[in-house]
Amino acid sequence: MNNANQISIFDNNEPSTRDSQQWEQIPFNADIPITPGTYQNLDELSHHCQKCQRCELAQNRTQVVISRGTPHADIMIIGEAPGQSEDEQGLPFVGKSGQLLDKILASVELSLEEDVYISNIVKCRPPNNRTPSTAEIQTCKSYLLEQIALIDPKIILLTGATALKGLTGEKKGITKIRGQWLKWQGRWAMAIFHPAYLLRNPSREKGKPKWLMWQDIQAVRNKLDELRNNN
Repeated sequence: MNNANQISIFDNNEPSTRDSQQWEQIPFNADIPITPGTYQNLDELSHHCQKCQRCELAQNRTQVVISRGTPHADIMIIGEAPGQSEDEQGLPFVGKSGQLLDKILASVELSLEEDVYISNIVKCRPPNNRTPSTAEIQTCKSYLLEQIALIDPKIILLTGATALKGLTGEKKGITKIRGQWLKWQGRWAMAIFHPAYLLRNPSREKGKPKWLMWQDIQAVRNKLDELRNNN
């Protein structure tokens, strides 16, 4: 067997766009699909995200907001979109909502260093913090699906209705479906209140959003322990 044939065999194990100019054009051309397995690691994905111009959100961003947390996470949290603080710092959930989310995780001994990876449905801030459009979500979703595949979490938490609908297509209101375990592509998933919603509803009374969030995060902790013990 000559060297050319050997190279051809190994190339068949790579994404079809890997060794072509098309692969380099992915961040600039939304017509080029991001197919499963496009990225071999998170560094490659980040490289493309940082240059991305696939939708109009790129025109007004300060920074691309990709993730924070451990790439070895058993829990992946998916939010809606970066806000002003996130756009400035280049990290998701770092404003007041993020500070509350960190406290919620810490309350059941979950940490970004060991257990959790956070990202968003879209990676650039929509103007005036508006909800991302369906087209923007669909354009950016392929990056998120690649993140999920590379992180391979046991549990996915979807913060708010936009994240829930954007990933799963579920149209039920967050108040009707939060706290329920769903199966999405073989993974356990749960919709939870967005921390911003909890900031607007600070009461801890039984039945109120903060009280419900406490029930949900305990259920998440218990499910994680169960899944880890069964491995």
